Amino acid sequence: MSFLLNAIWLFFGGFVLFLEYIVIGVLAIIFIITIPAGIACFRIAGFVLWPFGRVVVERPDAGTASTIMNVIWFLLPGWVLALGHLTTAVVQALTIIGIPLAIANIKMIPITCFPFGKDVMSKREAEMRRVHILAAGPATP
Repeated sequence: MSFLLNAIWLFFGGFVLFLEYIVIGVLAIIFIITIPAGIACFRIAGFVLWPFGRVVVERPDAGTASTIMNVIWFLLPGWVLALGHLTTAVVQALTIIGIPLAIANIKMIPITCFPFGKDVMSKREAEMRRVHILAAGPATP
């Protein structure tokens, strides 16, 4: 089912959103100081290109630097990319077949606004990571 949803997604807005991320990522790479933002952009672009069957998970090692980068990111390209997702979601929601796509677009807005300190992985990888963390037990001080 996720293959079918991804194929429909790609045709009805996913590719255009993917191109937005690629363009902003390339611009970020050009300005050397913003290379981390470019890398985050490319990571999200892969998720935006093929979102169904994948999830966003918090990185356990994210810290203050991720928070600072998220604030900078949001003020520069984050809100623009989020607006693209919102606009695409509204257009997709106008059709019955587009409603799941619109929901997926809305779900992407948090990682679009605050990408640092998060990983994108398959649902299976995320479940394996969760089981591994639960099996390890609580951390000792």
